[in-house]
Amino acid sequence: MKIINTTNSHSQLVQNQLANTDAFLVETYSAGNTDVIFTQAPRHYELLISNNYRAIQDSELKKIRDFFLHRKIDAKTINPAAIQTIHTDRLVEMSIPIITPSS
Repeated sequence: MKIINTTNSHSQLVQNQLANTDAFLVETYSAGNTDVIFTQAPRHYELLISNNYRAIQDSELKKIRDFFLHRKIDAKTINPAAIQTIHTDRLVEMSIPIITPSS
């Protein structure tokens, strides 16, 4: 599975996300018919994975999650056990909280 950055093709979506959320980084990716929106905010990362044509397969979800955990997310700043996932047939949302240092 190839995951391709398509952010330049979705400038309107990126601008809207940056203007209306706490995100400071928004990128879009494509893995065939599966689209991914990656968002980084001060306290969390978000992955929104969608496919308009079929259910998202568990193996596909694992590959996408691993891709972002190894290439886009600083693993030292998160607790993998705290990842929250909302899963429907054609849409998956993963919220990955960033660990804040104790004051």
